[in-house]
Amino acid sequence: MPLDVAGLGNALMDALVIIEDDGLLDEFQLSRGTMHPVDDQDWARLFERAQASAKVTFDSGGSCANTIATVGRLGGQALYCGQVGDDAFGDLYAKHLNAHCGRHSLRIAEGLPTGKCLSLISRRDAERTMATDLGASIQLPDLGAFSEELVQAQIAHFTGYTLLSEPMRGLTLGAIEKASSAGTRISLDVADPFVVEAIRPVLNALVDTDVQVLFLNAEEAQSLTGCPPEEALAQLVGRGRLETIVVKLGQRGSRVWHQGQTFDVPVFKVEPIDTTGAGDAYAGGFLYGLSRGWSAERCGALATRVAGLTVGQLGAVVKDHEAMMDALKAVQPSGA
Repeated sequence: MPLDVAGLGNALMDALVIIEDDGLLDEFQLSRGTMHPVDDQDWARLFERAQASAKVTFDSGGSCANTIATVGRLGGQALYCGQVGDDAFGDLYAKHLNAHCGRHSLRIAEGLPTGKCLSLISRRDAERTMATDLGASIQLPDLGAFSEELVQAQIAHFTGYTLLSEPMRGLTLGAIEKASSAGTRISLDVADPFVVEAIRPVLNALVDTDVQVLFLNAEEAQSLTGCPPEEALAQLVGRGRLETIVVKLGQRGSRVWHQGQTFDVPVFKVEPIDTTGAGDAYAGGFLYGLSRGWSAERCGALATRVAGLTVGQLGAVVKDHEAMMDALKAVQPSGA
């Protein structure tokens, strides 16, 4: 079947643990609320301690994978490409993607561990502290069959994470160029303020050439443009081929510019449990609607509801089918 959204990203197995206090963070000298890069051995030691003290929930992760999985959970035709290791986590990752999207385009790396992210989530305030081993995810040598599958999608989605270093940067830029030349709409989630600081020229070049749908949060927008978030959107309008710009403003909702019109999307309020992947889920909901030709207002209405459902559960991908269908029904036009 024709693809609605296809994505290329760093495939990371998410291991999520709710912690009652900061004892584990103090024991391993982890700064609360930040991401800590670790190697495979250090990750295993921390995981063993976390697993001994609380239940662990697993899911396929990585920013782009979360977005693609959300499209799949909403009923869209979605396909994800990334690389995992030839190990138990790699097998589990593939099973989760199959459950979300019905298929995948993963590559398997022999001799490398699957990339993984341990999220320690505070029960008190839903703040997450992460330990990440990128493993096989950043060593993808080629796209294989996904190179041809990508150009069959209406929208090709990427994140700034894959642009940080080679070989993923070259693969990503090549995939963007090929998809763009084929008429596929290019979507980019900047992903993190540190990404902007690390590769600002690369991001600006893409914004000025191929990107048509751009997602940023407030910090990323300010870092990319040098303007406060409220002014950043206006600075981006008119650049390159941009048709849609979304600036996510946290508890203040989001501001969307689409083909000359700007509007605000209020946040969908829930009792927070885990903020992991809320922005990714927002992008997934928005792209699902965009691939169906919805108005940007309707896309935003679905996106904020899906993001809210994500914050109200453990993990980045909403698996409650009934809740997702209710979100779709809530944004149906009158009489539909």
